[in-house]
Amino acid sequence: MKRTNITIPIVACVVLVALLVFDCNRRADTAPAPTTTLRGEALGTFYQITVKGTLSEAFPARLDSLFGAINRSMSIFDKGSLLSRINRGETDTADECITYCINLAHGVSKISDGAYDITVKPLVEAFGFAGKRANFEVNVDSLLQFVGYEKLSVKDGRIVKSDPRVQIDLNSIAKGATVDMVARLVESEAVGDYLVDIGGEIYCRGTNAYGKPWGVGVETPFEGNFSLTGEHVTKVLRVSNVGMATSGNYRNFRTDSLGNKYTHIIDPRTGTATTSNLLSATVLAESCALADAYATMFITLGLERSVEVAKENNIRALFIYDDEGKMKVVEIQNSKLSRG
Repeated sequence: MKRTNITIPIVACVVLVALLVFDCNRRADTAPAPTTTLRGEALGTFYQITVKGTLSEAFPARLDSLFGAINRSMSIFDKGSLLSRINRGETDTADECITYCINLAHGVSKISDGAYDITVKPLVEAFGFAGKRANFEVNVDSLLQFVGYEKLSVKDGRIVKSDPRVQIDLNSIAKGATVDMVARLVESEAVGDYLVDIGGEIYCRGTNAYGKPWGVGVETPFEGNFSLTGEHVTKVLRVSNVGMATSGNYRNFRTDSLGNKYTHIIDPRTGTATTSNLLSATVLAESCALADAYATMFITLGLERSVEVAKENNIRALFIYDDEGKMKVVEIQNSKLSRG
């Protein structure tokens, strides 16, 4: 997941690098439709909203209000958030945002046989992510007893844990859910053609200013690439009416005194950092929240199993992997999703 600053980020764990790119396939004699672009920072990252047409004068205030509500709900960095209070055992009441994310995450956990799991918080913190100090001598066995998606559920608006020490980390799904909520806010303005981009995670509908599907570039995943301007793009996808998210392990990691690398995506089945030749996973799905969760799941599963799971579950995905020092791409299609 990725960030800047305004408040401590709700999504600090997964690198998401899908980038909006310029439409260079337009006809030279085609005049673009009028558009409105709103940019800013919120929830510890950047956002950009592009619409054909205009937004009301009240929209920015409505957007800020939504961002505030999301931070107060799902942030694991804000000690006063609802999720933080749930993790401390001060309440078991879940709001709509948290309930939605837990239920959606549960389904992704099932199809991945537990490779994706939002109860991984103790392990993520122990390895020095989510704003915690790195510890390279983690007692994995002592923490794994509190990790497992089957240990957590929501019933009648209440959080149910098999052990009170189970902790919830929604970083792998909350930003995608935020994109979806902002998209619904945009649609409430009677806008039919738009693209919402929050920290590189996207939901779009309709077409761009030139009447074409939106062009979104998948960033080339190499260590040290911190560009967010589309300088290094492996492939441009033409998309509409979909959510899109990318996860990778080449930006957010810790290195110990011996030079060993610990990536931010922890395998909840083993309690160890994920290692594979899969460099990044880009997913397109009916919602950005689902794409967000799937992308993290794939990085944990590795290339071979990811291809199998994507095909088995009709998930549209683009995998960039290392093959003896060369980057290669595998793309899995999904006929139900719109594409250009």
